[in-house]
Amino acid sequence: METLYFLGIDISKKNFQAALTLDGVNMHMVESDNNSSAIKTFMRRLKKQFGFSSSQLTVCMEHTGIYCGPLLDYLFKNGIKVCVEPALQIKQSQGMTRGKSDQADAKRIANYAYKNRNELRFWKPQRISIQKLKALLTIRERLVKTKGQLETPLKEMSEFVEEHIRKEVVNSCQKSIEAIEKNIVKIQEKIDQLVKEDQHLSEQVARAMSVPGVGIITSLHVIIATGEFEKIAEVKKFACYAGVAPFEHSSGSSIRGKTRVSKMANMTLKKLLHLAAISAIRHCEELKLFYERKIAAGKNVS
Repeated sequence: METLYFLGIDISKKNFQAALTLDGVNMHMVESDNNSSAIKTFMRRLKKQFGFSSSQLTVCMEHTGIYCGPLLDYLFKNGIKVCVEPALQIKQSQGMTRGKSDQADAKRIANYAYKNRNELRFWKPQRISIQKLKALLTIRERLVKTKGQLETPLKEMSEFVEEHIRKEVVNSCQKSIEAIEKNIVKIQEKIDQLVKEDQHLSEQVARAMSVPGVGIITSLHVIIATGEFEKIAEVKKFACYAGVAPFEHSSGSSIRGKTRVSKMANMTLKKLLHLAAISAIRHCEELKLFYERKIAAGKNVS
């Protein structure tokens, strides 16, 4: 049986702490800068010191967004297996723990990889078009949020602030709001063009938008979140991930709470699906009747 090494990495913007283990107990600690050149040197030294090949190594790290980029790129190009796990999942798997440091976190991640070695799901990069789409949607979401932060106070001022003061404030913000609106339009045009040029993506969007209430933005977020319906392919798992699956809240004879959804979810996706459901209820008679039947039966919709 081939000897396997497990490398747990706690990664930050400038550097990362790593813990290498064979048995989940004995740990060898290493630190490296988080850039392409340093990562290459780090991996070369580690292999030379312990004498293992790329096929013998499994790397595990928490999901930290763009900070993972350089390391993931190196590992994938060099054929090294890597899994990227939610921080909460790793934390909960450890049971009760005390203290926190980068070194301790690296050890815990390495131990997690060792204990779950037979169930790990290995990372692979998304298609370039999906990566571009994700970046565009992120920027669009920030622009929409910023626009709302400017507009909402202006609307509220109409009832509480003198008119000449309100107009002065509105005029001061108007150009910024108009600029943001133009940027949102440009981003949306780029998104539409990207979808149009990618046949596979275009087909997925068309299928998603065939559901009443689901628009292009919601459909694209669903496609990204599910890894183009490959990473999450089951309806129940998707509902749980999106925070729309109800869970029972009871224990013994003393705890009898309402069945409710969990807050451990993709909140952006949950919000979009909620808005899609409201739209469907308003514009689809069949779904409206279904909704009313569930309300009459006492279902919790909060």
